[in-house]
Amino acid sequence: MAYAALSSLMYTLEQLMKPNQSLVCRSCTQQHMESIYQNLSAMQVFLEDTTKETKDVETLKVIEKRIRDVIYKAEDRIDSSLRSIILADRKDKRQKACRSFHEELLKVEQQVYILNKEVMLIEFNNHGSKSAELARMSSSLEKSTIEENTIVGMEDDFNTILDRLTAQTKKLTVIPIFGMGGIGKTTLARKVYDNSYIRSRFDKHAWVTISEKYNERQMLLEVVSSITGSNQEMSNDQLMEIVYRGLKGRRFLIVIDDIWSTKAWDQMQRIFPKDDDNKSRILLTTRLKYVADYVSCPDFPPHCKSFLNLDDSWNLFTEKLFKRDPCPLLLEETGKHIVQQCRGLPLSIAVVAGLLRKMDPTYENWKKVEENLNSFFGTVSEQCQSILSLSYNYLPQYLKACFLYVGGFPEDRKIYVSNLIRLWIAEQFIRERSNKRIEMVAKEYLEELIDRSLILVGIRKANGRMRTCKIHGLLRQLCLREAHTENVLHVTNRNVPVSSKDDPTSVTRTFISKQSISSDFPKRIGSIVSQFKLLKVLEVLSIDYDFSFVIPQLVHLRYVAARIMMALSLAKLRNLQTIILQRIFKLRKKSPELILPLDIWTMSEIRHVDIDLPLYISNPLDAENHSIGEQPLFLNNLQMLYLRHTPFVAEIIRRTPNLKKLKILDDSEHPDWPAILDSLSLLEDLETLYIETEVNIFSGVILPSNIKELILSPNIKKLILTGTRIPWEIVNLLANLPNLEVLKGYRAFDGTDWKLDEDVVFHKLKYLLIVDVGLERWEACSDNFPMLEQLLLDWLYELEEIPESIGDIMTLKLIQIDDCSSGVENSAKRIQQEQESLGNYELQVRIIRYVQVPS
Repeated sequence: MAYAALSSLMYTLEQLMKPNQSLVCRSCTQQHMESIYQNLSAMQVFLEDTTKETKDVETLKVIEKRIRDVIYKAEDRIDSSLRSIILADRKDKRQKACRSFHEELLKVEQQVYILNKEVMLIEFNNHGSKSAELARMSSSLEKSTIEENTIVGMEDDFNTILDRLTAQTKKLTVIPIFGMGGIGKTTLARKVYDNSYIRSRFDKHAWVTISEKYNERQMLLEVVSSITGSNQEMSNDQLMEIVYRGLKGRRFLIVIDDIWSTKAWDQMQRIFPKDDDNKSRILLTTRLKYVADYVSCPDFPPHCKSFLNLDDSWNLFTEKLFKRDPCPLLLEETGKHIVQQCRGLPLSIAVVAGLLRKMDPTYENWKKVEENLNSFFGTVSEQCQSILSLSYNYLPQYLKACFLYVGGFPEDRKIYVSNLIRLWIAEQFIRERSNKRIEMVAKEYLEELIDRSLILVGIRKANGRMRTCKIHGLLRQLCLREAHTENVLHVTNRNVPVSSKDDPTSVTRTFISKQSISSDFPKRIGSIVSQFKLLKVLEVLSIDYDFSFVIPQLVHLRYVAARIMMALSLAKLRNLQTIILQRIFKLRKKSPELILPLDIWTMSEIRHVDIDLPLYISNPLDAENHSIGEQPLFLNNLQMLYLRHTPFVAEIIRRTPNLKKLKILDDSEHPDWPAILDSLSLLEDLETLYIETEVNIFSGVILPSNIKELILSPNIKKLILTGTRIPWEIVNLLANLPNLEVLKGYRAFDGTDWKLDEDVVFHKLKYLLIVDVGLERWEACSDNFPMLEQLLLDWLYELEEIPESIGDIMTLKLIQIDDCSSGVENSAKRIQQEQESLGNYELQVRIIRYVQVPS
């Protein structure tokens, strides 16, 4: 978190050094802020480089703690004095606050300068003896924990690897296995390696364990020892020559266990003969997907070692605990509940079995364990940490804070990717990369954590992109342990993560509640939160409390998601990036007397806006009229905008030109849909468009002469329409969107006939959903949807049938019919039967009935 602390303070300085800022006197402060910024930047670079190069993990942790402590206090000084300036309501108070800020800035400049010099003088022990010893201990612990190389639940994995090792490919082939620490990669590789049939197929065998820090000499000695016998006196070059000669012309199997970098592989592969074409194999295990991808051959993609299901988990547990004897029936229900908490991780299951083996297998003992699972799994976590912590220690600096942050989310809850990314950005964990939106960089960070087997993919969207992610319980425990050590995260038993330092009432920076709505929260929650004067992230949507009076006082907020009951001013919240405001639950859906405008037009940093009743976004023209002599107001950083019940949609869209995602939700009789449709043509970067209304958005538009006026961004990938009643001839125009991947229509289309001529081609459409329209006849061919993967039809009671040629789409994987006519159901079945007669068994047809369908 030292790296993240530096980023956060650097962001504050960047905002203050902008030419158009009017908060502090630039002539008095600019030089000092630039000096601080340069020293902070130098320390960031130092941390990045040191993490890559040093083997001295313990010294690095000491340095990180020192940086973190000093920078947190420096940020507190600056933010506290800035808050006084922002809230000053008289000229004399403001002048006094500015003088105080200048004094604090000088102190911070001196502290940061001394810290930078101190850090640069620290020497590392790059022999890495402690780190290497830890790696060896962890590796041996993993081997001893999952003893006897049992492959319960790994039979399919075993057969897959066996097939690849014995394939007819003559060239030297690398077969990688990847997955998180403790998932059984080494166990699987060892079982294959020791298999008598496999042993007989190869002339030479060698097993090499690499671990976190690659040691070329150690690797060479292990290979030489396996092939010809060790010779400690030889040089590395001589050892390489022995290995090469010992393998040349022979069919060999080399297992490279626990490799952590592509660089290590590049160095290792030089010693292996490559051109013998004798079916030699290299089996490799790693926690890192990008390493597995790097070494793999095109014919054999990396094998992902998955978690065990509950049945296999139970079988592994009972085998560890009772050997060949069955589990006593009296213990089975309790035991399965305990094993379920292991979440399919073999390492965790083996440790649990080992702990239970130390107590008498009685119902009373196991019931006590079941009733105190948190305490019990704390012990399990401690025994697994030496293996799992390597994954954390090996992370680059820019990923450490992102990973620890995930530990603050409640266990067993879906983590929405979009929400997580917005929080990361608000916390300043994400660094901009050239020519990329910061949201895209954040997604790359998440993918890196997934590729490192630290975060798991959850639910995917219709277009295949990630909607949710999750974290294994043991890795979450690792997050909490590390965050507690660094004193940056506090998770209460109410599931409220608070990023904190020494004094939570004064310097807490993040307050997130994921508590369920019905929970018993303190009645004084507002006064509690208002004490956190330097708060930067506030997410309390789950709390049914009016935060209208609290939010305006939290002037350093970058992210706010809360419930309100009345108007509030955001004028002093200069750094807001995400604003999500919704009515409290007890407020009636429509209360016209409470509906008031919210001015967001001075928030240059804003990136995400979602405002619901009792507020709506104000008219930008009004804001411009109050800014005499100012240029037209544009929110150029705004990426995602949800417009609910606002009468100024067209004007707002025209002043948010860089939107990537737009939702328009309005059930009023809108008089200005032609203007709205016209304004949409200005959003050249728009990727997702969602329109929900109860009126025909083309009312007042003359058809067909104006039909070509529907112009949307060519970058649109996802289009969701509800209640729009668009004529089918206009739907055909959507084929002109070259990147459209997902089209969903809920009561969205109008007409009885949908005819697609051969020149109407949805080139990239993968997902098509049509719900509850009066469609009766549909004429189309496979060429109209060349990339379609999923077709979903719901509540189409009048539709006669699905076009038969839809089944000829090569990419089609699923046809789902939900409460449609019998003609639609029968045609879907005929399409599946026809495809199966042609040898295509990939196409699934799923028919769901909730009501009696018309015959």
